Amino acid sequence: MSRFQFVDDHRNTFPVKWLCQILEVSRSGFYRWRTSAAARAERARADQELAEQIRVIHADSDDTYGSPRVTAELRDAGF
Repeated sequence: MSRFQFVDDHRNTFPVKWLCQILEVSRSGFYRWRTSAAARAERARADQELAEQIRVIHADSDDTYGSPRVTAELRDAGF
């Protein structure tokens, strides 16, 4: 669990300022982390999609393709 997640989970119980001081994180960093949640979720989804494509390419090659060939296949597919 990240310290920012801990602050977010307990911000209704304790002031954010106190939580950030105790955990030695900046309040501005915490609020920036909160506003970037959608971007992090989108990045995680894109990473999951890419990982699935890599698995498919690797399986289609009978598990023989290494990273250079997988990368070439991904580029050909538009990734």
